[in-house]
Amino acid sequence: MKSSLSPAGRSTVVLEVELPPERIKRQIDDSVRHMGRRTRVPGFRPGKVPRSMLERALGVRRDDPAAPNPLYDDAKDHLFETTVLEALKDSDLDVLEIPRPEWTSFDEAAGASYRVTLPIRPEVRLGAYTDYPFGVDLDTIDDTKVDAVLEQLRDQHATLAPVEDRAAQNGDYAVVRFEGRRDGEPFEGGTAERFPLVLGSERMIPGFEAGVVGMREGETKTFAVTFPEDYGEAELAGKDAEFEVELRELRTKVMPVADDDFARAVGRYDDLAALRREIAARLERNALDRGRHVFSDRIIDFAVSNATVELSDLLVDREVEVMHDELKVRLAGQRIGYEEYLRAIEKDEATVLREYREPAEQRVKTLLVLTAIAEQEGIEVGDPEIDAEVARSAASGDDSPKLLEYLRSPRGRAYVRSTLRRSKTVETLVDRWLDAHPEAPQVRHLHRHEDGGPVGEDGSHQAHVHDHDHEHRGDDSHDQGGEEAAEAPTLEGSRP
Repeated sequence: MKSSLSPAGRSTVVLEVELPPERIKRQIDDSVRHMGRRTRVPGFRPGKVPRSMLERALGVRRDDPAAPNPLYDDAKDHLFETTVLEALKDSDLDVLEIPRPEWTSFDEAAGASYRVTLPIRPEVRLGAYTDYPFGVDLDTIDDTKVDAVLEQLRDQHATLAPVEDRAAQNGDYAVVRFEGRRDGEPFEGGTAERFPLVLGSERMIPGFEAGVVGMREGETKTFAVTFPEDYGEAELAGKDAEFEVELRELRTKVMPVADDDFARAVGRYDDLAALRREIAARLERNALDRGRHVFSDRIIDFAVSNATVELSDLLVDREVEVMHDELKVRLAGQRIGYEEYLRAIEKDEATVLREYREPAEQRVKTLLVLTAIAEQEGIEVGDPEIDAEVARSAASGDDSPKLLEYLRSPRGRAYVRSTLRRSKTVETLVDRWLDAHPEAPQVRHLHRHEDGGPVGEDGSHQAHVHDHDHEHRGDDSHDQGGEEAAEAPTLEGSRP
């Protein structure tokens, strides 16, 4: 047997193999024997069928080389399975998949040859991944941001009071009965007996909420509206309709006064000043955490942009499948059907998959670059770290039994190991930079004791793994909710 390997584009190699006639003859004899055992030919015992009778039973036509030949097909399959491994055993290639070959010749007298294009793990040529041209940026926490959180808390503790002395206005909470008609006839979906509505929220079609504004509780009113051209139901899109609306209830939001009594009501705070100090402290911690995450992401982007990686189509295709599966899992968690989602975004599956391709390439490149940096830095993850991470997942109670079973399997542990290794790599790069820049904000990774209190980097409790390079690297990477005020609901005792 002769074989040769030659590089091809996008992290692939072409393997070409030539087989001598005696190898072909030996394999065809083997195929005759085992196909004869499973092919019934009258007058012959299984495995004892002459080749000529077996070929007749299989419909082989030797006078037509282009005709189907199950005997040759079987011989080719067995030859390829054994010879491709023989050809690769002395190479140091990390072959990702072995696709079907292209047989360029197959002749019992002259021999046979095939070629196959093999995707291999891409070579990563690292560029600069230290000495960053940027630093850590932190949000400034001032009275304005504390006020915003305080307003959220007031809103959470607001009450609804009946409106008795005025007409409805934007911001009021209403309960309405309505019936919609077109050409004097009610239409499907246009009727409700007790429909809650915040006036001015623009939840309804244009003109509906404006029609309710100015009404008094108990009043009934009829007004005309026009459905938007892009309305979800085609039979109503762009059409005129009228609604008969009865305002059954009208309430207004009453916000509590931000004073010492309010502070004591939302938690164990002596006065309003103590509550404001706690809000400021939490916002500061939130800013440190966000600053570290943003800095980590910038390090990853810096390292990936400076590295050279030629990705195979196979790796990108696989990542597109992963992203597609992730989408379906998210939709299922929100109880949204996949087909319903496609209709809502007005795209077909082919378009979704096509749009995933570019971010999939970025995700694969990020994974490979971080793995290469880990190898360069000698960063490893031991079994105790994997055991601890799986135990944390089990203790959290957030993961399903099926997922926990997977994490405990050899394949799941390999996934946890690679995830922890990449996260450990990023943490190492961040902390190394912080050590070299003591003047910078020290956004050390915060861990938490069992009592919930934050401890420093030298604490005895490790943080739950944060995978910087994979599922958290999408458009919502490290999303903190947009505003510092999102911290408000976590204040102790903020809910009754």
